Amino acid sequence: MTEKTYSIPNISCGHCVATIEREVGALQGVDTVTGDVDGKQVTVACGDETVLLRVEEVLKEIGYPPAA
Repeated sequence: MTEKTYSIPNISCGHCVATIEREVGALQGVDTVTGDVDGKQVTVACGDETVLLRVEEVLKEIGYPPAA
């Protein structure tokens, strides 16, 4: 299993986290998505590293681009 934590500077509330968890969690191959409002981070676990490329695209599409 592959796990990656993304820094998401514009997470500001529980609604932001819920949106990210719902949208990213719907991707095929994603096992878990855990958001942290206080840390402004999202951790994604998946079975395949290539899924992480799609995770980054979805984060950008829904308005929560990861910090570079």
